[in-house]
Amino acid sequence: MRVNKDDVVLIRTGADRGERARVVAVDREKGTVVVEGVNVVHKHVRRSRRNPQGGRLTKEMPMAMGNVQVVCPSCSKPTRVGARFEENGAKFRVCKKCGAKISQISPARKK
Repeated sequence: MRVNKDDVVLIRTGADRGERARVVAVDREKGTVVVEGVNVVHKHVRRSRRNPQGGRLTKEMPMAMGNVQVVCPSCSKPTRVGARFEENGAKFRVCKKCGAKISQISPARKK
């Protein structure tokens, strides 16, 4: 999957299905992403110096990368992502629906 940090994604499965949110972190080895405000759990914490009050903390947990789909910034539709080279050798992530550039993967090559 070509999901990067700060991409806007659509949640495809789970309790938060249909929501659009921003990706906070990506773990490519585990194949997971952390999405802002999605898959939130409550962690019960004991009183300590770090948490003098104790209680419940809310935490965003990682979810499988296959459960999200990138939203194209130009056509604002959920889409698959492809890669395309320019004439100067720069590589870009591209929307499969409208063909617009999403972001740059690698810079242009020097000749």
